[in-house]
Amino acid sequence: MFEIKELGRALKQVADEKGLAPEKVLEAVEAALAAAYKKEYKEKGDIVRAKLDLQTGEMSFWQVKLVVDPSEVRVVTDEELLAEAEADKEKENIVDEEEKKIPRYNSERHIFLEDARKIKKDVELGEELTFPLEVHEDFGRIAAQIARQTIVQKLRDSERESVMKEWHGKEGSIISGIIQRFDRGNVYIDLGRATGVMFANEIIPGEHYRMGERLRFFVLSVQEDTRLPGIVLSRSHPRFVSKLFELEVPEIADGTVEIKAITREAGNRTKLAVFSSAPGVDPIGACVGQRGTRVMAVNNELGQEKIDIVEWDENPEKFIVNSLSPAKPDSVEILGPREARVYVPEDQLSLAIGRGGQNVRMSAKLTGWRIDVRSKTRPEEVQEGGVAEAPMNKVSTEDEE
Repeated sequence: MFEIKELGRALKQVADEKGLAPEKVLEAVEAALAAAYKKEYKEKGDIVRAKLDLQTGEMSFWQVKLVVDPSEVRVVTDEELLAEAEADKEKENIVDEEEKKIPRYNSERHIFLEDARKIKKDVELGEELTFPLEVHEDFGRIAAQIARQTIVQKLRDSERESVMKEWHGKEGSIISGIIQRFDRGNVYIDLGRATGVMFANEIIPGEHYRMGERLRFFVLSVQEDTRLPGIVLSRSHPRFVSKLFELEVPEIADGTVEIKAITREAGNRTKLAVFSSAPGVDPIGACVGQRGTRVMAVNNELGQEKIDIVEWDENPEKFIVNSLSPAKPDSVEILGPREARVYVPEDQLSLAIGRGGQNVRMSAKLTGWRIDVRSKTRPEEVQEGGVAEAPMNKVSTEDEE
């Protein structure tokens, strides 16, 4: 029998350290006791469970059998077992595919319905029957080792489950974390009870990180697959910028100003289109802030990445003109479905196109239109880097999720 006070304190201490409910820790201990008992006193295929009474400190063990119908299992004779063993050695299979799908009957794991109803009259198929086992408290070295491994694994699974439950629903939010380590181009971040990972393609190009440095991150996804990192973070995602603005601009947070579309070339430039239907509200001014304080706060987080804030308009021509800011086009000609030609003054041409065609390229992504920028004085001449194809779908804040 366990010293119940010491056991209770130990369970509470482990639960507090792991951030788990004491019941979860108790489940891990009971699973470990069942694994040790099975190793020492039962067969490999048996199902054994244990119960530890925290009021008395007493242990109880029982075996579980599943109620089945003879048609649901495959009863194998000793001769067939030998034949299958020989076939396995020769890498031949004497059991057809349909038979392989049916579980083999095991008297230690299964009980037929007819026999089960002799024990419990109202038992149903698929129900579990329990059979008490003799209590043993002395386990061998191997059984004790298995018990320890079971406890460690159960606690690890429970801790992960608890962390995933805590983080469930946090996708798309911004969190703060400390750079922990680097591995093969990926960055691991300490988030308190959890560790997040920022893969190489989610890092802002040219941004350098130091161990112990605290930064903000965008929660890209929370994965429950134990083979994959649980919390995937990003600093290059377009929605990282829109969420930063949401934190800095109260009008965005309360819905007065809406980010209609955003496109980003991380580490270099971001364009976002904002809109407000509220009378007297300047959406661009709200995002910039007094003396540029709000946009500057976002800039500082992004390492001085350039940010263009333009006004969204339901009129495509006006929106295209706005999207080419800081250039000031003269006119827009609609050529076809989602295709436009923009004419700009000669002195605005390089500004409208941007270095390497970046400005017109990002405008096309922002608006969802194919844009062809040309000089007003040379309208027939196609400009190098002046044509940008529209993306397959219009880029919006929802599309970036």
